[in-house]
Amino acid sequence: MTRFIAFLFLFVLHTSAFAQVISLNGQWSFHIGDEAEWANPDFNDSGWETIYAPAAWEDEGFNGYDGFAWYRIKFDGRKLSKDESYHLGLGYIDDCDQVYLNGKLIGFSGSMPPKFKTAFNNERKYNLSPDVIRWDGQNVLAVRVYDVTHGGGIMSGRLGIYRAPKSHLIIDLQGMWDFNRTYGIEKIEYPDQWKKVMVPSPWEQQGFPKYDGNAWYKRAFVVNDPALISSEDLILLVGKVDDFDKTYINGKLIGRTKDNRDFGRSQSFNQQRAYPIPAGVLKKGENTIEVFVEDMGNVGGIYDGPVGITTRSNYERYYKQKESVFWWDDQQQDQ
Repeated sequence: MTRFIAFLFLFVLHTSAFAQVISLNGQWSFHIGDEAEWANPDFNDSGWETIYAPAAWEDEGFNGYDGFAWYRIKFDGRKLSKDESYHLGLGYIDDCDQVYLNGKLIGFSGSMPPKFKTAFNNERKYNLSPDVIRWDGQNVLAVRVYDVTHGGGIMSGRLGIYRAPKSHLIIDLQGMWDFNRTYGIEKIEYPDQWKKVMVPSPWEQQGFPKYDGNAWYKRAFVVNDPALISSEDLILLVGKVDDFDKTYINGKLIGRTKDNRDFGRSQSFNQQRAYPIPAGVLKKGENTIEVFVEDMGNVGGIYDGPVGITTRSNYERYYKQKESVFWWDDQQQDQ
């Protein structure tokens, strides 16, 4: 009986961590075509059709339509708590999508034309950053979809806002990053051709299939707490990287991996990168993280998380695993 009670407690704890807080199954505003202004939360969509989701749009009165279409829906941010973490679940979408919350792009799957790549068999789960949510009122969710053939749209799944497992990150860096391939050694060949990618996720799934080579990731983030600037207790988690990385904050190299690079193989591709952040590297206001990645084959890029900044004590308690965490600290970098 004691074991059963313990199992029941753990089951309830696990399921509550992923509980749906707001259901988005039901009627959405819908319009075929493609206009950038439809992502704007202030756009007036009162003249649009209504459509039930999830369902193929062919079954909702748009039989035979292939191409672009947009979905829009509102939800009340007062039903959410600032003390919790959330993600958006949109089930399965045929073929590819871009998702905007209150006008900000928060995620995408597949690749839109002209470099079309379907993601019809990928379940959509997108992190909801606290700084994007309107906690005191209505939030506008806009979903841009492209379908190339057969059934199209938000096809199946339990759509909604879900409570995510508690994050022990002080600054969550998962989500949208800038990305640029480079065919030289740490040199951007086409500086005006930065693309958006999701981190963490293999770059092969984001419009760069069969690419083996080098690339830069870049993202800005804001530090408002002065205590973080002088802290000697911060760890940057860069997730799992295939294969090698050099990681910079505000232009300073804070960590890297280079195991067996000269021998054509990696020992750390499946290990979490965890780099101490020296005191004074962070600055008040906007900061920039840059990650240079060298991929030798198969999966490439920052492909698994978590990615963000945490304290050393949180790292030791929640993230450190003896055989899955790789360190390369400042004292080792020049050896």
